[in-house]
Amino acid sequence: MLRTLPLSGSRLAFVLTLSLSLVTAVAFEATAQLDDIVQERVDDNKSSTKSQEKVDNFSDQTDALLSEYKVVLQQIDALRVYNRQVEVLIAAQAEEKLSLESQIDGVELIGRQITPLMLEMISGVESFVELDLPFLLDERRNRVKVLREIMKRADISDAERYRRIMEAYQIENDFGRTIEAYRADLTRAGTTRSVDFLRFGRIALMYQTQDASETGVWDPKAGPKGDWVVLPSEYTSSVRQGLRIARKQVAPDMLHLPIAAAEDAK
Repeated sequence: MLRTLPLSGSRLAFVLTLSLSLVTAVAFEATAQLDDIVQERVDDNKSSTKSQEKVDNFSDQTDALLSEYKVVLQQIDALRVYNRQVEVLIAAQAEEKLSLESQIDGVELIGRQITPLMLEMISGVESFVELDLPFLLDERRNRVKVLREIMKRADISDAERYRRIMEAYQIENDFGRTIEAYRADLTRAGTTRSVDFLRFGRIALMYQTQDASETGVWDPKAGPKGDWVVLPSEYTSSVRQGLRIARKQVAPDMLHLPIAAAEDAK
């Protein structure tokens, strides 16, 4: 059997104080534990938030990499198409190269064959100028001289040489179907004078002094190689009118001129 001892006032106060201290200690410890639990929960939440942020970042990076991967696949497909086209072009260029090589070989062969022909053509123009009516001789002889010079130049192609020769032939051909008036010096009987020349194609070549005191015509039968012959005064006005027609100063008209008759070739 327990027996209750009576407590004095001081002992009762001590017991109450002790009990209050114990309760306070227990409450403090419970509060501390609760704070620890709350802090752990807060830490867990923070950790979860960081983990979610990492997951979100990984998801964004994955989406970006997937987009880049798709772009790279498209580029690869485009490169494959481009490479196939380039292969076709390379094959075509290879065929073109073979064709060009063949053509170059042919050009070299043609060049060896055409050079003697061009030299012969230049000699033909030169002979024609010397045997023709003696008009614009300095100009025409200089044209032949230039043709011979370009045949010696390595920087001029055979095509350009041939073009220049054909151009000279065309100029000579045009002389046969045009009329022309020009002023130049004429040396005759040891005297040089400035006169007006009148050319009717290759049919007739005449001259007249500037004061119209003398009119003449080229006669291929005069002398061994032809010579100038003075015309009677009856041709003075006709030649003067012919000069004006050639210079387009008056309209074309009938003229009375000395024209050599055609002869049968021998």
